[in-house]
Amino acid sequence: MATATLTAPVTTKTAWAGRVISTLLVLFLLFDGVMKLFKPTFVLEACAKLGVPESAVVPIGALLVACTILYALPATAVLGAILLTGYLGGAIMTHVRVGDPPFTVVFGTLFGVLVWLGLFLRDARLRALIPLRRAGT
Repeated sequence: MATATLTAPVTTKTAWAGRVISTLLVLFLLFDGVMKLFKPTFVLEACAKLGVPESAVVPIGALLVACTILYALPATAVLGAILLTGYLGGAIMTHVRVGDPPFTVVFGTLFGVLVWLGLFLRDARLRALIPLRRAGT
């Protein structure tokens, strides 16, 4: 079966869609990370329910902020996406381990997909590296 590789250049609309997705993710993840740095009561309670000790909350928040900043900077966006994928995978595993409802797993997975979708839409180099293929063409 023949396949054709589609590596269309990033158009203005595509790039802006990627920027919007990435910006919304960055804002949400920075907010989440900063909240962990300040440790308000609701964050500590949520972490306790997940079995995360209070002593780990600030390092987890700092890690999230650092990974998010790497993702937000064009020069390190791919590294940031890889690190955020690992972070979100750990978060998903934690929710599965404590038996949280499926929504939390879907939510974390959706964020992981959006991290890569935003980057894929705005970065031509990633589009060339991960081309879409059409069967039979």
